[in-house]
Amino acid sequence: MVELLLVVGILVAMFVAYNIGGSTTGPAFGPAVGADAISKTLAAALMGVFFFLGAWTIGRNVVTKLGSELVVDSGVFTLESSIVVLFFIGVALLLGNVFGVPASTSMTAVGAIAGLGLAGGVLDLAVMGEIVTWWVVSPIIGFWVSLIVGRYFYARLNRLVAMERSTGPLLDVDRSGLLPIPSVHRTTNRRELAGTVTVVAIGCLMAFSSGTSNIANAVAPLVGSDELKMNPAIILGGIAVTIGAFTIARRTLETMGSDITELPLTAAIVVATVSSTLVVFLSALGIPASFVIIATMSIVGLGWGRATRPLTASEAVSSEDAPPIGVDALAADEAGEELPPIGEEDPEDIPAAGDLFNPATTARVVLMQNVVPAIATIGAYLTFRFVPIPGV
Repeated sequence: MVELLLVVGILVAMFVAYNIGGSTTGPAFGPAVGADAISKTLAAALMGVFFFLGAWTIGRNVVTKLGSELVVDSGVFTLESSIVVLFFIGVALLLGNVFGVPASTSMTAVGAIAGLGLAGGVLDLAVMGEIVTWWVVSPIIGFWVSLIVGRYFYARLNRLVAMERSTGPLLDVDRSGLLPIPSVHRTTNRRELAGTVTVVAIGCLMAFSSGTSNIANAVAPLVGSDELKMNPAIILGGIAVTIGAFTIARRTLETMGSDITELPLTAAIVVATVSSTLVVFLSALGIPASFVIIATMSIVGLGWGRATRPLTASEAVSSEDAPPIGVDALAADEAGEELPPIGEEDPEDIPAAGDLFNPATTARVVLMQNVVPAIATIGAYLTFRFVPIPGV
């Protein structure tokens, strides 16, 4: 019976990891696929490799935090309770996908485990407070770092990474031998090659950061129950994520590859770098982080930094007529337009509010990012509090 439950638990954990692979491959490699820099197959392979590297190195810190430190008595992680927790994580993530909003797997997993801890009276409030504090602080850090980059360094960065696509493929592949050998196509210019390498490298960084944080969401309950050891759990989770990247992620790659045109390439690189670095830093501390929320606030900060260049710092803080936030404030830089010094621009050059930041979409994202974890928390709490579960 125990062996059967363990198999069920592993299958549920792999299902969660499978969905993680499907939902995170698009944000990581969508820009590279959309720019025809790499194929969907290569994107999936890179996702699997770098996710596993992040999980195997730093990710075990987060697994330990969720599997043994978030509750004062890890004995509550029986096989039965682990399966129930993973069930609520999967259902909550499915709800987010139905509404077309990528829910935070980290917040959802913490919510489900917290529901178990609350029902059993074993939730470590100090650890939970530490995690929630970082959830509040990290998006603020992302906002301000991106704002500073947008206001003072964005135009210079854009000149460094901006590229024009040449005709023909980026690479030629010689398949006459045993192994395919790639070479730079004759029409590919050096700037285009450097920009492409940068976009792919950023995708690999995002995949690595996803591994450091998201592996715990799939395997922490089973590792906490001591029915599955750390290393086998990470290997199984990595396999499931890779399968998800090769299958259901193909659609999200198409979506992100086309939708990313709304965000200039330089802006996408800045947001991805800031967000991924913060997620890796928090994972090293054992804190499960939400990449989506950090990235959203980074986009807002970057847009704010660009949009407030017509004002001095004091005017940007005090003026009720401060220009709006949004992607179009970055578009002028992407087009190669030279910007005058801060405070000397014509405010009329800033796009209208309706052409910029979409408040309705942002509100929907923020709402679902909080509703989905709340559903997991409340559902798990009510289940463990009032439903008799064998072994719990």
